[in-house]
Amino acid sequence: MKKSKIISIFLAIMMIFATLLPMSTPVHADDKVADNSVLQKIKKSKKLVVGTSADYPPLEFTTSDNGKTKYVGVDIELARDIAKDLGVKLVVKNMSFDSLLVALETGKVDMVISAMTPTVERKQSIDFSKIYYRPSGEYFLINKRDQNKYKKIKDFNGKTVGAQTGSIQYNLIEKQMKKSKVKGLGKINNLVLALQSNKVAGVVMEEMTAKAYAHNNKNVIAVRSDLREQQAGNAIAIAKGQTGLVKAVNKTIDRVQKENLINNKYLPEAAKYMKTAQKTNTMMKYAPYFIKGIGYTIVITIFSVIIGIVLGIVLALMRLSKNKILHAISVAYIEFIRGTPQMVQILFVYFGVGALISNLSAVVAGIIAIGLNSGAYVAEDIRSGINSIAKGQTEAARSLGLSQAKTYRYVIIPQALKNIWPALGNEFITLLKDSSLVSVIGVSELMYQTELIQTSTYRGVLPLFIAMIIYFIMTFTLSRILNLFERKMKHND
Repeated sequence: MKKSKIISIFLAIMMIFATLLPMSTPVHADDKVADNSVLQKIKKSKKLVVGTSADYPPLEFTTSDNGKTKYVGVDIELARDIAKDLGVKLVVKNMSFDSLLVALETGKVDMVISAMTPTVERKQSIDFSKIYYRPSGEYFLINKRDQNKYKKIKDFNGKTVGAQTGSIQYNLIEKQMKKSKVKGLGKINNLVLALQSNKVAGVVMEEMTAKAYAHNNKNVIAVRSDLREQQAGNAIAIAKGQTGLVKAVNKTIDRVQKENLINNKYLPEAAKYMKTAQKTNTMMKYAPYFIKGIGYTIVITIFSVIIGIVLGIVLALMRLSKNKILHAISVAYIEFIRGTPQMVQILFVYFGVGALISNLSAVVAGIIAIGLNSGAYVAEDIRSGINSIAKGQTEAARSLGLSQAKTYRYVIIPQALKNIWPALGNEFITLLKDSSLVSVIGVSELMYQTELIQTSTYRGVLPLFIAMIIYFIMTFTLSRILNLFERKMKHND
């Protein structure tokens, strides 16, 4: 490669970084959210958006209400009371626990209520309300067959112990179980699944949550741990500088504690839903969940394919262009996208770009991220297809008086499309499966709905198996449709 070409590509990459840097540079929460602006936004929109990780019964979990997802638990009831006192409607956003604080700092949620402990590290970037609930202790959730094997910290020496990523339990394992390996996952139900599949020897969680899983799953048992308590209790996370909102929330917490609503109302209500789930947790009841997930998956795939094809054609033509700037920009984009994980791109679009576009929904962000990623791969497929066409085709078309644009449109691209159709088909099928990645930002596609079913039914393997069958049916159907078009193109020959 010539030196000038290398310099051009390098400058194009720098241009991309220069564009992205202002959006991705870490800033403090108080720089992103103006002082007392959140309370004003809540009162203006008449909505309180609360972020949570609804897989932690009895504090926050999901249940099925006539085929619709209903968020329930102690923390959800507290959120309802806060919304009621503010005179607004409650909106719950369910996402991974380790994404909650990012969502708070970027303004995607107004507050986080998810059994969160106000640690020193967290207080540096966010504010907390008063303590509203003090856990009674940490427990080991273990397989029932191992109840005589694992009782103390030392029993787990050399073993792998699981905890929710970013949680206080994860930190406790690191600090007090140094002879054990820690495995962090974003969802509690996945940790329980890892336990039952012997990926971890035990899972550390708060007493009520451990007992809830043990009560609804007869294959596991909750054992009191000898981990030394370092928790101050659970509090509500709020962005820095929101003194008015903190004051309003603390007022509700004072009333809740004065009336002892957690013990008298919240916990009994959560127990009722857990008992109902135990009796009615059949898969047929959750068919609407799977149907809703299929719908979102198909929509995400279709729009991502459209973006990928359009962008791919543009990038391919730019890369084949004799214009050095266009060529360099295309190469830089393709290499950058192919060199970064797709999940990181999804998180960046939702939280990074979404910080500048406050009304950017998770669905739109997911479609954009997957479409932009697909465009880089489609571009290379199209470029290879165009390069496979003999130069004589172009020369013949130009000699007949066709312009370069019409030559590509009527002669080159149709033939290239036929040559690369199998590769494009594989890309479309990959897009359908990759749509599952947007569940990390709370999009209700098939994988997200499957996780809700796992949480509601306390079953790990069966919902995954059903989801796997559904994905297979969709990809098999899509592959047959693509093969039909391929046969028609061959027939035209």
